Amino acid sequence: MKKEYLEAGKIVTTHGIKGEVKIMPYTDTPELLCEFERLFIGKDKTELYIERSRVSKNMVIAKIEDVDTVEAAEKYRNKLLYMHRDDLELDENTFFIQDLIGMEVKDADSGFSYGKITDVLQNGANDVYVINGDREYLVPAIPDVVISTDIENDLMIIRPLEGLFD
Repeated sequence: MKKEYLEAGKIVTTHGIKGEVKIMPYTDTPELLCEFERLFIGKDKTELYIERSRVSKNMVIAKIEDVDTVEAAEKYRNKLLYMHRDDLELDENTFFIQDLIGMEVKDADSGFSYGKITDVLQNGANDVYVINGDREYLVPAIPDVVISTDIENDLMIIRPLEGLFD
């Protein structure tokens, strides 16, 4: 089941004296977060407009519209930020990690259920899906292994390479 709002980062502190905030991004790169002119904050997903943003030491420094003082910015400290799924276009066969977590993984040939994806490890060449079922499986997110990913039905079909689970 697709989530309408996706976690984008967390405001960790204020920055400077003109109401800017420092954001720890939850995106692949901090630059991606700088592309958004609107974000949402808190449990009620209140809409915020971003006047400007920049990357500084893997963090994002952002100026929120109508927030012009340290005191005004302080109320946003430790709040989660969200992006609306419709504000971001993904390439084909690219998925939000939040959509993959909890997805059932089955074998393409036998129909055996390996379990559910509990984590996605991002370590360079390709992601690795952590699947927990009768045991923990580590599955490389490569076309040779992942046959299909059906977000709507929470189902991934894989064909493990020979020896992968030995």
